[in-house]
Amino acid sequence: MFNKKYWTEGVGSYAVAILIALTIRWAFMEAYVIPSGSMLPSLLVHDHIFVNKMVYGVRVPFTEKWLYKAGDPQRGEVIVFKYPENEKIFYIKRVVGVPGDRVFYEDGKLYINDKLVEKKEPNELKEEFNWLRDKDLMSLTKSDVVHWEEQLGEQKYSTLLVKDSPSRTFGPYQVPQDSYFVMGDNRDNSKDSRLWSPDKTFVPRDNLIGRAMFVWLSCDETIPGISFLCNPLTIRGKRFFHNVH
Repeated sequence: MFNKKYWTEGVGSYAVAILIALTIRWAFMEAYVIPSGSMLPSLLVHDHIFVNKMVYGVRVPFTEKWLYKAGDPQRGEVIVFKYPENEKIFYIKRVVGVPGDRVFYEDGKLYINDKLVEKKEPNELKEEFNWLRDKDLMSLTKSDVVHWEEQLGEQKYSTLLVKDSPSRTFGPYQVPQDSYFVMGDNRDNSKDSRLWSPDKTFVPRDNLIGRAMFVWLSCDETIPGISFLCNPLTIRGKRFFHNVH
């Protein structure tokens, strides 16, 4: 028999702490780091985010099977998922098409079920746009892009389009059951459902990890050789607890 001190002060206390941490990571939420600019300006490079893993259901521990399924992703939500072409890699994108939707994208215009998703250029640049650096824009500068506001479902968010970009058409795509069509907010610099191989166009529901919640840490630079650790001299304090819309 283990006495009370074993669980509160001894080795048992470490075991309990590890078990609690693993349970939270398995079922409730997990931290991820944004590695690229595909979700600019909504998410910046080196934003550290928490992801709600319970919102779409809970899996049986150490398996891909669902213990139970909860809600389904809605248009406009930002989700983390296993990349359909390589499930060892995690991606983060915005849901633009849910099962049954017809998605069409042409010259910077997004159509859902043959209806144009309206967008407007804001009168003032939002704070997250001011955080952008030219090098985040993948060889572009701020003067090369246009910042738009868009709304899908209940979600209002920002997107970027390259000025005078070549005419491009994608789709139409018919989203199958238990699948989702996703896009990055940096519309001309995102490898998403538009560009994946034809047999991997959609994100299967079984690939879902969770929904992005908020930024808990952010920095301009990480420590060389340790990509997940922020350089404390480059912390972006105003990004802390920034909700992901």
